[in-house]
Formats: sequence, structure tokens, C-alpha cells
Amino acid sequence: MLFLQNKKSSFSILFLLLLLTFQPLSSSQQLKKNVEFNTSKKDHSQKQISSSLLFDITLHGFLLWASMGFLMPVGILVIRMSNREQCGRRLKFYFYIHTILQILSVLLVTAGAVMSIKKFNNAFNNNHQRIGIGLYGMIWLQALIGIVRPKRGSRTRSLWFFIHWMLGTAVSLLGVFNVYSGLFAYHEKTSRRIRIWTIIFTVEISLISFFYLFQDKLEYIQKQGVILGSDLVTPTDQGLSPNDKQKELPTDPC
Repeated sequence: MLFLQNKKSSFSILFLLLLLTFQPLSSSQQLKKNVEFNTSKKDHSQKQISSSLLFDITLHGFLLWASMGFLMPVGILVIRMSNREQCGRRLKFYFYIHTILQILSVLLVTAGAVMSIKKFNNAFNNNHQRIGIGLYGMIWLQALIGIVRPKRGSRTRSLWFFIHWMLGTAVSLLGVFNVYSGLFAYHEKTSRRIRIWTIIFTVEISLISFFYLFQDKLEYIQKQGVILGSDLVTPTDQGLSPNDKQKELPTDPC
């Protein structure tokens, strides 16, 4: 009888040990499953947020490129073309095209700034965000200066032109730089390649800069006898009177 009692007690102790052994295992397995489920759910949620954020970043970059990387430089190029015109319809045409391009540029950069405030975490801890907020203020200041432009021939016209030209040049240069910094920020945020977009933007800016600088030399080239689209014309002294020679000398730089 005592043997049976001892045997029964041994079975009870063994059962308790087994129960204590398997219960933590099953609890840890359940906890592991809950953690894995919550992690996968969190990863799925982050993936959806990242997809939406990627679209917002891409749209923001497109708006800022169209504004400061394309419309604004082209607008400067157009108004520079009007320097060769004294008056008339062509001068008005260049002016209106310049105005339309700059208005579109201001509207697009405003849309990009509003999107940045609403969609992004603006801690202003990098150069792209800091330059961007400064550029936004400079662009609106430039727009206001353009609106209050004085008439030709007035005393303040020269001072206005100098300020408008200096501020416009600074905005354009900083805008191009910020497009590059935006591309690098996009790469750091998304880990996507930006080499092809950097090359395309560099080619675009190089072409605009070339035509901008070429306009200063176009009239000089034509005076030297080079007429674009036709044969080389070299002025000679034959058949020219002394009076004609005297008229030509002051207009020839070299």
C-alpha cells in the first residue's frame, strides 16, 4: 500500500514538472507569433506609407524642377533676347513671354512649398530644406519687385533694373543648386539611382547657359562678317571710300 502511494506521488510530481515545462514553451511560442504578426502588420503599414511618400517626393521634385530648373532660366533667356530690340511688337512679345513664364514659375514653386509643409517632416536640418525656404521668400520678393517696375526713362529705373537683375540671377543660381541637392536628398531618402536625372538636368542647364552667353557674341560675330546659316562674308577695303572706312572703324572692336 505504501508502495502504491509512493508511486502515485511520483507520477503527480512528474506530471507537475511536465506541465511547468510545456506551459512556458507554449506561452513563448504564442508571444513569438504575436510579435511576428505585429511586425509584419507594421512592415505592411510602413510599405504603404513609403509608397505614398515616394509619390509625394517625386511630385514635389517635379514641381520644383519645372519652376526653378526650367521655367525660370528660360524666362531669363527670353528677356535677355529682348535687349537687342528697341521697341515695337517683338519687344512686347518677349516681355509678355517672360512675364508668363515667371508667373507660372512662382505658382509652381508655391505649390511645391505648400506640399512640402503638408506632406513632409520639415526639420530644416539639411541644406536642401534651408535653401528651399530662403528661395521661396526670394522668389516672392522678386515677383513683387517685378510688379512695381518703374517706367523707362524714370530716375529709379536704373536702380530697379540692377536690383531686379541681381536678385533674379541669385534666385536662378540657387534654384539650380537646390535642384541638385534635391536629387541627392531623394537618393538618400529612397536609395534610388539619380545618375540619369542628374545627367539630363546638367545637359539642360548647359544648353541654356550656352544660349545665354552666346547672345552677347551674336552681334559681334555678325559684325565680323559671319552670318549664321550662310557663307562667310569677309569685308575688304576694295570699293570703299575713305568716308566709309572712317564709319566702319569705330564700330569694329578689333
